[in-house]
Amino acid sequence: MARLPRYVLPGQPQHVIQRGNNRGVTFFTEEDYAFYRQCLKEACDKHGGAVHAYVLMTNHVHLLLTPDTPFSIAKVMQSVGRRYVQYVNYTYRRTGTLWEGRYKATLIDSEHYLLTCSRYIELNPVRAGIVAHPSDYPWSSYRAHAHGQPDTLVQDHPLYLAMGNTNSVRQEAYRALFKVQLDAATVNLIRESTNKAWALGSDRFREEIEAALQRRTRPLPRGGARRHNTETETSELL
Repeated sequence: MARLPRYVLPGQPQHVIQRGNNRGVTFFTEEDYAFYRQCLKEACDKHGGAVHAYVLMTNHVHLLLTPDTPFSIAKVMQSVGRRYVQYVNYTYRRTGTLWEGRYKATLIDSEHYLLTCSRYIELNPVRAGIVAHPSDYPWSSYRAHAHGQPDTLVQDHPLYLAMGNTNSVRQEAYRALFKVQLDAATVNLIRESTNKAWALGSDRFREEIEAALQRRTRPLPRGGARRHNTETETSELL
């Protein structure tokens, strides 16, 4: 089936999701989470990627990552996938695929959605009912952002740094963001944009991305052109 090609702009953040094959478990012990994080850090250092936010769930991962080159994300995910699968298969005497074949990703409008996407990512364990508050979950970037816990994987985005002149002020401002819940519409928009590879941002942002990449970054409007392109549209989104 035809799928939308991944699109990348160096220096533009992306929300990246990779799920376990058939939604299967990918992390079994604390050592697994730690090794994956190590693999991700080393891959980003080698291939040019900055992780601004992340969460490692039982059967999938979310990353907010800015690539240095058009190939950074693909190389990072390939490197991590290869190393981590070898580790899991050796450790647990298993064979076969661990991850889905393709990771999902979407470009993020930093000005309007970067901090929102960061919250979305770090609130995953809460939405899943694993913990009551993101600070209770050890395998995410929340503690680094909200409490200053050292995390060598996290590279602060300029928008996070702009939240205050000192670490303590930034951390307090970041914690304040979590006092307001993400509404269902925003959660669904982030999910749909990532799953369908539509750019997440304002109309102006999408227009700029379309001009830069010479391809659509959003669904066609209903009616008119959409009806004429139904067959193509359907094949792309499956």
